Amino acid sequence: MMRKDAVDFLEATLKTLPYKVHTVLTDNGIQFAKKTGTESYRTHPFDVICYRHGIEHRLTKPFHPWTNGQVERMNRTIKQATTKAFHYASLKQLQEHIKDYLWAYNSARPLRALKGQTLIGFILGQWHKQPQLFLTDPNPFFPGPNN
Repeated sequence: MMRKDAVDFLEATLKTLPYKVHTVLTDNGIQFAKKTGTESYRTHPFDVICYRHGIEHRLTKPFHPWTNGQVERMNRTIKQATTKAFHYASLKQLQEHIKDYLWAYNSARPLRALKGQTLIGFILGQWHKQPQLFLTDPNPFFPGPNN
């Protein structure tokens, strides 16, 4: 991933999400952070986007790979449920299966970190408790029996 890709991805994500992002945690790759010794030069483009949207950009501690463990574990879970378990005739077929898998995971799997709620249930619950945290009503993002 290149610097521009990271910036474009963050901007596209922020346009899509119905809620405000307050913190982003990234590794120390050049897509997200300056090289040591260049701090006094131009501001990093990723930090510019974060600043513009009022987002705190945190970097993982160098040489602490376990910080990325949650992401790596989720990537492994997705891989096991898709490419390791099925053969796909096309990239489109793989993309559709991943989309369906993530929908099922986010809408049906209770998560310990959310005290047994699904991710979608948690987001909708927060919408009802604290609508000021949201940019728009998240309900249309989660089609279901009542939509």
